[in-house]
Amino acid sequence: MDFRVFVEPQQGASYADQLAVAQAAESLGYSAFFRSDHYLAMSGDGLPGPTDSWVTLGGIARETSTIRLGTMVTSATFRHPGVLAISVAQVDEMSAGRVELGLGAGWFEAEHQAYAIPFPPLGERFDRLSEQLEILTGMWATPTGETYDFTGTHYTVKDSPALPKPAQTPHPPIIIGGGGKKRTPALTAKYAGEFNIPFVPLDVLSAQFERVAAAVADAGREPDSLVYSAAFVLCAGRDDAEVARRAGAIGREVDELRGNSPLAGTAAEIVDRLGPFREAGVQRVYLQMLDQSDLDHLDFFAREVIRQLN
Repeated sequence: MDFRVFVEPQQGASYADQLAVAQAAESLGYSAFFRSDHYLAMSGDGLPGPTDSWVTLGGIARETSTIRLGTMVTSATFRHPGVLAISVAQVDEMSAGRVELGLGAGWFEAEHQAYAIPFPPLGERFDRLSEQLEILTGMWATPTGETYDFTGTHYTVKDSPALPKPAQTPHPPIIIGGGGKKRTPALTAKYAGEFNIPFVPLDVLSAQFERVAAAVADAGREPDSLVYSAAFVLCAGRDDAEVARRAGAIGREVDELRGNSPLAGTAAEIVDRLGPFREAGVQRVYLQMLDQSDLDHLDFFAREVIRQLN
């Protein structure tokens, strides 16, 4: 399994906090640092306030050298597709080709209201996501010196120079995720290099992986052309006391965490509980690190859990 670090800065984290996690993750051998793309805390005061995901990743790109960087996930409601294409391509160039783009339809209505962002109905949000994916990949694939055009229901592109180009070719890997039974697998099969499903039990994960695999086959893609991943809350410790301390630090109950996340418990517990997820096809795991001040947490997981698995 490949392990990546995933943080939720809208809950309360400065740029410096996020940089410290990213640099620690890089030094410990994690393959990537990902952050959510939200503008409003789901609980608490969120101080010092939100940081923009692509501004933040641009800064971190210049202060790291090997770790991959991305969003889990950017909302299609937050940016016009052409602007997003420019931002992602620029950070990809700034990182020497280490960027990945997680992109979704958006779901958190309150943050849209708090920051004057339109929040259309679900069907329209998926339509906009579909058009954004078409525009992003179309712009990045347009040869330099040629122009790109697109006419959709929600977006129109006319005579775009489709610049700048990302460092990676044909473009940075795109991650699509979620539990949608029809449109999500179809969009994944058409555009994504990775499918992710977060915070679900094994049976739900397995059923969605099967839907996505069927869509990939229907699209004529090779089965191994898509990476399958999952995200879980991280709460690991050397013993029950340390697990309880870390659960308390994020305002969660140990029993609830153990019931909902295979990454909660001692190292031996986690190794055992990840086994069925690996058998179900999980190739990559995102560790949702909710206490960004506890860098020892990442060190413990790398040394005691990943070491056993590898």
